[in-house]
Amino acid sequence: MANIGKIFASRTYTLAKAAQANNVRFYCAASPKAFEYIKTELVGEKKNVALITLNRPKALNALCNGLMNEVSQALDQFDSDDNVGAIVITGSEKAFAAGADIKEMQNNTYAKCITGNFLNNWTSVAKAQKPVIAAVNGYALGGGCEFAMMCDIIYAGDKAKFGQPEIALGTIPGAGGSQRTTRVMGKSKAMEMCLTGNMINAEEAERSGLVSKVFPADKVVSEAVKLGEKISTFSPLIVQLCKEAVNTAYETTLNEGLKFERRHFHATFSTKDRLEGMTAFVEKRAPKFTNE
Repeated sequence: MANIGKIFASRTYTLAKAAQANNVRFYCAASPKAFEYIKTELVGEKKNVALITLNRPKALNALCNGLMNEVSQALDQFDSDDNVGAIVITGSEKAFAAGADIKEMQNNTYAKCITGNFLNNWTSVAKAQKPVIAAVNGYALGGGCEFAMMCDIIYAGDKAKFGQPEIALGTIPGAGGSQRTTRVMGKSKAMEMCLTGNMINAEEAERSGLVSKVFPADKVVSEAVKLGEKISTFSPLIVQLCKEAVNTAYETTLNEGLKFERRHFHATFSTKDRLEGMTAFVEKRAPKFTNE
């Protein structure tokens, strides 16, 4: 959640201090104009992959409420577009997102956090029905790391850095950093990240299970788009059921997950796409899915 990181060789500076040194203001309005802080486009050979690019370069893509509201709007738009099979979210080569907007949070109080349900709308990424792929280059720290973990799959550039450095600001992760790291990486690694604020590189993130694959920095977005294109060749209906099954495994007990998976498996037998997929396999041809 925090917008800091040890980004210089000494690893003693925070991004907040670096911003002050360069006269950078980490601030944006809570009610932005339409897509002021992000860019969106349809990409891929069939233009069936949505690409959302975080676009606050001077603030290293710090996550303010305005930006997150725009991401939520874009996700709603692409989730309801039948031509879109998958969504890719990326930042710049320097930073996926350096963290939450400290300037915006600085004078918050406990009462304001409770009554305003602070950070509640940040979970829209995790609630998206279609698969969401994070293509991470540069810094994914605090809220940036949490944002990436809300996505279904993370591809990382070879210079990417991940971390939960909130402890250095006198607070703790607030958008899932302590919870998702524990589930993905285990208690010991999660404790080390959250209690020290230390960053890990892309290679260690891959070893720890935080990211799926690592690519050269200039290839990670295109590889994420390729992944989205492959997912888009399958039945959107069945993809959604499969995503729900995996998320259930992530969030519940094994016994509950097995029952959920089995029932969803059974449910596929009520769809035309399941029949088409199996018939095409038997007939040795490519399936023609209709999302029914």
